[in-house]
Amino acid sequence: MTGECPTADASLDSGGATDGSPVVDLQDLGFDEGAHLLVGRALARVPPGEEIAVLGCRPDLTTDLAAWCRREGCEVRLPGPSDARDGRPGGGPRAWVRPGRRAVDRWSGAERAGGASPDGVMARPPAHWGLAARGALVEAGGPEMAFDFADRDIVWSDMAPALYAHAAAAQWDPATAVPWDSPFTLPDAVEQAVVVQIMTYLVENEQAALIIPARLLARVHPHFREVLQLLAVQAADEARHIEVFTRRALLKGGRMGTSSVGGRASLTTLLAEPDYSLASFLLSVLGEGSFLNLLAFLDRHAPDPVTRRVVQLARQDEARHVAFGIAHLEHQATVDPGLRHRLRAAVERRHDALADTAGLNQDVTDALIVMAAGEWTPRAIARGHRDVLRLQAQMDEGRQRRLVHLGFPYREAADLSALHTRNFM
Repeated sequence: MTGECPTADASLDSGGATDGSPVVDLQDLGFDEGAHLLVGRALARVPPGEEIAVLGCRPDLTTDLAAWCRREGCEVRLPGPSDARDGRPGGGPRAWVRPGRRAVDRWSGAERAGGASPDGVMARPPAHWGLAARGALVEAGGPEMAFDFADRDIVWSDMAPALYAHAAAAQWDPATAVPWDSPFTLPDAVEQAVVVQIMTYLVENEQAALIIPARLLARVHPHFREVLQLLAVQAADEARHIEVFTRRALLKGGRMGTSSVGGRASLTTLLAEPDYSLASFLLSVLGEGSFLNLLAFLDRHAPDPVTRRVVQLARQDEARHVAFGIAHLEHQATVDPGLRHRLRAAVERRHDALADTAGLNQDVTDALIVMAAGEWTPRAIARGHRDVLRLQAQMDEGRQRRLVHLGFPYREAADLSALHTRNFM
């Protein structure tokens, strides 16, 4: 019909019908081709209670327009004997449309998900907001989605937006960030008994550190999107760590090392903690905090450039995880006077559960000693042993410092740090 349909050159912007109504001229555009977009745009721009005139030369225009109006809750009026022709090519309007009561009612109960700004974070977003974007106009009704963590004080940290921005900018590619092709050769005993065993231990711990944020992620209300984003990036960080630690373990054709019952039991207690804040405390503040010392130790004593680089990259990520955990608990401590009591109970509960386990894998302890020794002589082994004892003391000091930062008295911080699992994480 193009070429046969008269062009009225009329739109909401260029005039109105003879009765004064704004006009939208669809020409030969059908509702199956997007005509509703022009009609909807025109309706949105008229004052409440007024109507628009719809022109067009499609034979099915009035039928399709009436169907669309029923669906959208609009009122449609077809021409009657008293409606004047306006002298346009093709005649006057085919119909008049105004927003009906149902269209108005659709949004009368709407609310902003967090206020007018997407930065507005509510204390307790309702379940019916569901997956609505923060700041969006949420239509009344709809399904309710149950999220376990829907309280700002349970999950939030004012540092979350900045930490996410940092995390997004600090992502690295395992294929290019590590010098996998660097030439080096280690004695078989060092490669298999030291590097491979340590990497195996790291993989085991990082798998637990991946599962925990992934589990928490699905339980947080999407209104707290920066928290979701941080947890997602944290899980992605741990996935990369697993990849590079595994790749380093197998780099020289070796096999993975041993996995102790005590180590797995220790990590299992982390997975069993259902409380968001307690899980974050045990994993990030205590466990990953101790791992920062371990990774610094491995960086200092790494026998090859690949090992050094993978632990350096992992350490920069783990530092962000620890910062997020501390920032979250600092926020919660301001609104929950019983928080420190619950944190202490979580440490004691985990200690009691692990009282009968052996703690750190002896193979890992030996590997750390040999790595720090650097050679197979009595004097070097004694030096390596002292370095591992120093590492454990540094872990203890770091845990105490973070506990004091969270408000624990010095003596209590020392007691709680001493109860931390011997498996480090």
